[in-house]
Parts: sequence; C-alpha cells; structure tokens
Amino acid sequence: MSRRYFGTDGVRGIVGEALTPDLVERLGKAATLWAGGGRVLVGRDTRGSGPALEEALAQGIASAGGTAVLAGVLPTPAVALLAEDLGAVISASHNPPEYNGVKFFDGDGRKLVDDEEEAIEALLDASGEGGGSVESVDGLGERYVAYIVERFGADLTGLRIGVDCANGAFSTFAPRVFERLGVEVHAIGVEPNGANINVGYGATDLAALQQTVASESLDLGVAFDGDGDRMLAVDERGEVLDGDQILAILALALGVDVVAVTVMTNLGFHRLMAHHGIRVRTTPVGDRYVLEALREEGALLGGEQSGHIVWLGSHVAGDGLAAALLLSAAVRGRTLSEAASVMPRYPQAKRNIHVVEREIPQSILDEVDRTTAELGDGGRILVRHSGTEPVVRVLAEAENAEDAERMCASIAALVERELG
Repeated sequence: MSRRYFGTDGVRGIVGEALTPDLVERLGKAATLWAGGGRVLVGRDTRGSGPALEEALAQGIASAGGTAVLAGVLPTPAVALLAEDLGAVISASHNPPEYNGVKFFDGDGRKLVDDEEEAIEALLDASGEGGGSVESVDGLGERYVAYIVERFGADLTGLRIGVDCANGAFSTFAPRVFERLGVEVHAIGVEPNGANINVGYGATDLAALQQTVASESLDLGVAFDGDGDRMLAVDERGEVLDGDQILAILALALGVDVVAVTVMTNLGFHRLMAHHGIRVRTTPVGDRYVLEALREEGALLGGEQSGHIVWLGSHVAGDGLAAALLLSAAVRGRTLSEAASVMPRYPQAKRNIHVVEREIPQSILDEVDRTTAELGDGGRILVRHSGTEPVVRVLAEAENAEDAERMCASIAALVERELG
C-alpha cells in the first residue's frame, strides 16, 4: 500500500488546503493508536498556524487514550532527543509560512519508516477509545541546550560567527549556545512573528547571512531552516557551502570510514571520499533514508546536500545546531574556504517544475537514461518528484557548467511538456 499523506519528511501542505486541523487531529489519533497509547511529546516551530494545529493534534492524541505533552516552540532535533513514547513536531521545516505539517519520531527518537507511516494512515478513520489527556511542560528547551553544549560543545573563543535562525525554532536557542562557547555572535533572523519563518533568512535564502559575514568581516556564518534540522554555511568570503561540502569537511575531521549520502550528492564528494578510502552508501532523498542506512551500516556520519547533517555518535537525528558546532570546531586554525577547498565540485544545474501528475512517464525516464549513458563517468541527470512540494526536480551534473545547464534545460522542457 502506498502512502497517501506522508512524504519524505512527514505530512505537509498549505494550511487550510492540503493540511487541515481535521487531518492533523486524525493523524494524532492514528499515530497514538498505532503506538498503543502512552505519552507523546509535541513541539512546533514558529508558524502562526502552529498553536491551532497543536491543539488539533493534542485532541487527536487524547481521543486515542494518549497523553499529549505540549512543549511549545521546540526545534525538531530537540523533540527527537527528548521524545517519550512518541515525539511529534508541527512544522513544515524549510517550506514557506503558509505551509505546515506533522512528523513523528518513535520513543528512541527515530523517524518512522515507510511501513510504519502506512500503518498510521490505515488508522486515520479508526475510532479512538478516549480517556486521554493534555498537559504542558516547561524547560525542555534548556534541557536540549545543556545536552548540545555538553556533547557537541568545544572552546570556540575568538571565533566571530554569523548565526541565521530563519525566524524559526532556533531563534531563542542557537545564539545562546554559541555565546556560551566563547563565540562573538552576530545573530539575524531571530525575530519570529508567525508569518516570517524562512522568509528572507535561513538556509533557503542565504543572502542576508552573506551580507552580514561580509560587512562584519566574520570568520564564517551558519544558517538553519525553520525547524532546525538543517544547516548551511557561508565562508569568510561570503561564499556558500552546501551540505556536501560541510559533510566532506566533517568526514575528514572526524575520521570516519563510512558515510551515507543521497542521490543528490555531488560527484566531487564521491571522488574525495574514494581518494581517502572512505566508503559511501547512497540512499534516496530524505534524511530518514540516510538515518536508516547509517543504522544498517553501524556508521555515524551522513547527510544531504540540502544541509541535513547526521552524527549518530552523540545524537539520534539530524541537528543543524550540532552540525554547526562540529563544523566550527573542525575549522579552528584555518579558514572555512581552506577547509572546503579539498572537495572538487562538479557544476550542477537544477530546475523545479510544478506539476499535477505524480507519475513520471517512461518517455522522460528513457531520455534521462540515454543522456546519462552518453555522459559516462563525466556527469549524470536525475529526475524525481519532491517529497515535500508538488514539483518535479531536475538535476544535471557535468564537468563544465555549460553542459550541465544545457542538459538540465532540455530535460526540464521535456518534463514541462509531459507533466506541466
């Protein structure tokens, strides 16, 4: 059975359209029934729709005999770390403010796998036994901060860092953590108002961070997405580092022998890992698939180009703040641009095509296979449906930018004709 509502990272949609309070309530009920009741820790990001959806989710949990433990605004990785019998986050992560969503963690802080999400969907219309309750809890943010400082903290005295919190869940947490570790913090995107999450700030729009780093002559900048499970960086010159480059720096600094990445990862990363004898495990797009692969391999480090970085040495899930601390420690004594220069980057061209149909026709797949075969080891093309938005994503990678752009434009035009 295929999933109707769950995508690569929970259930998401525009509030009032694909995502309604009724659906969120049913999800809370179904997830609690699936888990056999118990206590469900609920966190949310800073979207204006969050409180109403939090109330709906809590009603669903209580209707299934569970206890909804409401923690208020809390980053996604904090919910993963502190989850009780279940953890639930009301967030649409990096999506614009009009979106929201729900994602679940089991009692060990693990994102649910496809079969578990299918089982929850099968219970959406089941009857709840009632008898549950709703309670609020304070202080979990401080517990999370203390844990991150203890497990990921290092003496960063002397570093001057721009910290962009996307007007999201890290706004009241991340700057304080860096300050505790001796950093001179220049914080932006820390004034959430319910309607500005991921707008002009954060990992989806790095222009403000680039300007801050350049104007203040900072050592580097880090940017989170709205719920805090992603992080991208800006070097001392204002140049952007994506998740592939960050992961490359950490793989060498942490001395791993296996790393898990997704199909989006740059070919230059694969070349660098091969040079250092580090085995690469490749998964579909989605940090939960990276997590599954790491656990299967007994490995510790993985991530995505989009900025999900996972270090299972001291955590259970991807955490943007933990990744930022690891990166800051890894580059002490050198510039971030020096650290990133070890990885050659193949030029990539990308297009997003809004579509209605979910099925990619065989004609498109055949053209992708034909073009990729012509490229050999010198590049590739990837076409896939987004798991979080109604778009098809096209990626072309080649040894020079002109070829990448040409191939991407050609395939994107074909997708537009067939599906647009």
